Amino acid sequence: MTDATGAWPTEIRLKTDKKTLLVSFADGQTHEYSAEYLRVCSPSAEVQGHAPGQKKTIPGKRDVGIMKIEPVGNYAVRIHFDDMHHSGIFTWTYFQELALDRDTHWGRYLRELEEKGLSRDR
Repeated sequence: MTDATGAWPTEIRLKTDKKTLLVSFADGQTHEYSAEYLRVCSPSAEVQGHAPGQKKTIPGKRDVGIMKIEPVGNYAVRIHFDDMHHSGIFTWTYFQELALDRDTHWGRYLRELEEKGLSRDR
């Protein structure tokens, strides 16, 4: 069973540095995600808010790592970051979105940091 976009993972692998996640999909594509990117784009309410316009800019996550990844049903994983954040549920579709729209998401994040006088470092 796949979702509407055909985003079905064949492998999810955390590199030994604990800062890079590789996700391979059934369509043959493999995407690499930094822990920082996943953390600041977490689909959690802490980051996304509970309503439109409540999205938060999370600073100081350049050195964040991933402690573990646990499955959530057949549709997602929960990522446990070493800053103790673990409430985001990353669906296969969301992984695809983060890969395909990386420049948009990352660019917006960097602009928000600058506009708010925040830093990627602690």
